[in-house]
Amino acid sequence: MSQGGGPGAGGEEVAPPGVDTSTPHSARMYDWWLGGKDNFAADRAMGDAFIQAIPTIKTMAKENRKFLGRAVRYLVADAGVRQFLDIGTGIPTRPNLHEDAQAIAPDTRVVYVDNDPIVLAHARALLVSSEQGRSEYIHADLRKPQEILSDPALLQTLDLGKPVALMMVAVLMLLKDAEDPWGHTRELMDALPSGSYLTITHPGREFDEEAMEVIRSSAERGGMTVIPRTKVDVARFFEGWDLVEPGVVPVMAWHPDSELEDPNGAFYWAGMARKR
Repeated sequence: MSQGGGPGAGGEEVAPPGVDTSTPHSARMYDWWLGGKDNFAADRAMGDAFIQAIPTIKTMAKENRKFLGRAVRYLVADAGVRQFLDIGTGIPTRPNLHEDAQAIAPDTRVVYVDNDPIVLAHARALLVSSEQGRSEYIHADLRKPQEILSDPALLQTLDLGKPVALMMVAVLMLLKDAEDPWGHTRELMDALPSGSYLTITHPGREFDEEAMEVIRSSAERGGMTVIPRTKVDVARFFEGWDLVEPGVVPVMAWHPDSELEDPNGAFYWAGMARKR
């Protein structure tokens, strides 16, 4: 297996320097749900505990990924956005955001941000851009938004005087209320000009409160933070910006590619808003 992690020769698990394989990590757990190989026993054990609470959670992870593609296509093709700041990138899964965006507008520029050393080990896959565009990776933490905004890679890639699409897909759940995810998000939003967009998906507590509590408590026991939130709490992230129709809705119901039998089939809220 490559330095990215996962099982090595003889079944041994090999990780890049700085990776604690004894503690589960959301990016690696998500990788396992999507069928990837860059995960470890602790990630799979926690992922399986989530499956016990919500048997369809692997499908939900895939729906969340499908939403990302729909949102990117909307932002590039319909809204004319050519710059993206993707917080909580996760382990590269094709098509990556820049591949979706640059397939429509080759001059699109993307900055990816994550704090998992395994994502850092795979950053090369995130940097293969079109000739006209550019993509960069920053190893940083959402809890320190000013470090992200002042990073030379961001400043050399994005023009903060022009609209930027801030993508926060399945990442805000990793911050407890006491860590003020709304405040950290607002710092990033405030740095962006008029015409910028914020896109969020977030596990929703109302879809199945009992199952969501099992997930929250299981994660806590395993040293992880996963906080499901209500639709009202998710909508707070967008305050002061104009929601794109249809507003904050179940993730499958946001601009679906086809008619849905059950729009509540994936327990995530999703929304997008534009800065006035």
